[in-house]
Amino acid sequence: MRSLKVSGMTCNNCVKHVTHALEAVPGVTAATVELESGVARIEGDASLEALVAAVREEGYDAAAV
Repeated sequence: MRSLKVSGMTCNNCVKHVTHALEAVPGVTAATVELESGVARIEGDASLEALVAAVREEGYDAAAV
């Protein structure tokens, strides 16, 4: 499992966008994003670079936790 700190999310719609973006990355089997903590937990074998890129494409910033 990988964890990312996602910044810039302000509502549940943001969570939805980030979750869908992460789930679309090849190799991801599940993704959970928490608004209050700003933490995304991702299962699967996708690279950290691909996960961060997917979040950034949605307009948010992300870094490994």
